[in-house]
Amino acid sequence: MKLIDVSEYKVTSKIAIEETKTYIDLLADKDAIEEALEGTREKLGDLQDTLYAHGKYAVLVCLQGMDAAGKDSLIREVFKDFNARGVVVHSFKVPTDLEKKHDYLWRHYIALPSRGKFGVFNRTHYENVLVTRVHPEYIMGENLPHVNSVSEVDSKFWDARFEQINNFEKTIADNGTIIFKFFLNLSKDEQKHRQLRRLRKPSKNWKFSAGDLDERDLWSDYMRCYEDILNRTSKAHAPWYIIPSDDKPSARLTVASIMLQELQKYNDIKEPELDDKVKARIDEFIARLEKE
Repeated sequence: MKLIDVSEYKVTSKIAIEETKTYIDLLADKDAIEEALEGTREKLGDLQDTLYAHGKYAVLVCLQGMDAAGKDSLIREVFKDFNARGVVVHSFKVPTDLEKKHDYLWRHYIALPSRGKFGVFNRTHYENVLVTRVHPEYIMGENLPHVNSVSEVDSKFWDARFEQINNFEKTIADNGTIIFKFFLNLSKDEQKHRQLRRLRKPSKNWKFSAGDLDERDLWSDYMRCYEDILNRTSKAHAPWYIIPSDDKPSARLTVASIMLQELQKYNDIKEPELDDKVKARIDEFIARLEKE
């Protein structure tokens, strides 16, 4: 099997999205890839236990991608061996009335993982420079004091919002959150195949919405926005990784492997040692329990 090199996926210089890969051959069959994923996610689960005991870092995993890119199934498969108390998943939908009464980052702030835990954002704060940029009329629903018409949602507005998002991520990174941002890069042809499967398979019908086809018609607009996001917000403290996602097993293994390799670089994440006085009495405690 081909080794997964993190540098192949991390955005460290300007990219053109049409030149990025949507498929990668790991030189292994599906069974071998799934077996490798099982071993990798077990190691991630063990690492999360240590992260919890250490108590100084949180991990935020951000997943973005077009409809049918495989976000839900990736979460299910990659985090399967985690302690359920150690990972919290948030799927961000259309903002509620309460959320609209706050700034657009508020609902993301309150969903951040606490130290010792993994938090997964299924769709993220980047929807606020993605969907709203393709549909600028949605900004009017935020009832912002200095935006009175769609014409005022201009380049300066988006520049400010990008700066706010970069500041948000820098703040949480500086305070102990390790950030992974994964763009699940799906081809338009593969999206068509997956949407047809949803329509043809009754058990998958619930995943389909007629609006999905309307958004598909705006594919080029979304790709331009994603390219801008990847180029403007991939930072050393919060890098983007472009994951070829036409093959789901390969995408899952790639995401899991990148997280494991990057987290293993944190040599300070260790289980705390027992107090010397307690450690000196371990044999005594064992004997006491064995006498019961």
